[in-house]
Amino acid sequence: MTETSLIDWIINGGIILLKIFLIVVPLMLGVAYLTFAERKIIGYMQMRIGPNRVGPRGWLQPIADAVKLLMKEVIVPTRSNNYLFLIAPTLAIGPALAAWAVVPFGDGLVLANVDASLLYILALTSIGVYGVIIAGWASNSKYAFLSTMRIAAQIVSYEIAMGFALVGVLMAAGSINLTEIVEAQQGSILHWYWLPLFPLFLIYFISGVAETNRAPFDVAEGESEIVAGFHVEYSGMAFAVFFLAEYANMILIAFLAALMFMGGWLSPFQGIPLLEPMFAWVPGLVWLALKACLFLFCYLWFRATFPRYRYDQNMRLGWKVFIPLTIVWLVVEGAAVVGGLGPWFD
Repeated sequence: MTETSLIDWIINGGIILLKIFLIVVPLMLGVAYLTFAERKIIGYMQMRIGPNRVGPRGWLQPIADAVKLLMKEVIVPTRSNNYLFLIAPTLAIGPALAAWAVVPFGDGLVLANVDASLLYILALTSIGVYGVIIAGWASNSKYAFLSTMRIAAQIVSYEIAMGFALVGVLMAAGSINLTEIVEAQQGSILHWYWLPLFPLFLIYFISGVAETNRAPFDVAEGESEIVAGFHVEYSGMAFAVFFLAEYANMILIAFLAALMFMGGWLSPFQGIPLLEPMFAWVPGLVWLALKACLFLFCYLWFRATFPRYRYDQNMRLGWKVFIPLTIVWLVVEGAAVVGGLGPWFD
């Protein structure tokens, strides 16, 4: 390797690391303040105030929680598999962060603009379940193992429905590149895929809630039945890493729903004579963040509103409702694509 090529390699590596830093740091801050927003919003929904002691109006509460967990000891159970017990949190958070490599934040604002970005995300989000399964197995706890069996069955069930919903987007856009999917939705709010693919849109988001083990699908963490689920034996930073992975996946699902069904960074006023120039100054990243925040608010709203599904109801919804419904809608969409139904499929 010549000296010039070595310098180029170092410069390119530095630029890539800087890009990763610019994605991961805001994501971690987003995760921290999503926990704060969750406690505040659910508090107001239940006629409480929520955290309001640390910092002005409680704004430093996530920082205090992070410092507390950092200072706690990571206790490894005596009869657990030490190596697997400690590597499981890494296997949970690794795919949750790696998936962000192909998520576009604007036209050209993407770390790796690969053609099969949708396939890459589907593969990585599927790998994330291994961290949870290994955590439950390595803990040597009946509660954690029971949770692991539940979570494996649930993720397999809802992964299929999610996959079919993504096939619907692929058929509509003619591409599995996320940037091209957003560009195919150019027009007004009525050109976005939420309208022709409405059942798939609902199924995708609800399956996303189930994939991230959030209420009302949190049978894996059913406190009244199996204590805290797969991370019942975890403490300190190891527990915090599982927590980070869960919330990073929530934000990922919200961004993907916004990109695939809600026009991504496109303005909702595009193509509307008076409103388009009025909002032309708003950056695309702001529109994308606002759409993702809407989905994240729905996550919190579901948790405050719905009771937890029973395990058999959970499985029935995935296998007997969502999967048949997606197949039927894919047939309907296929007919619309062949017929050139405008403005989405012409």
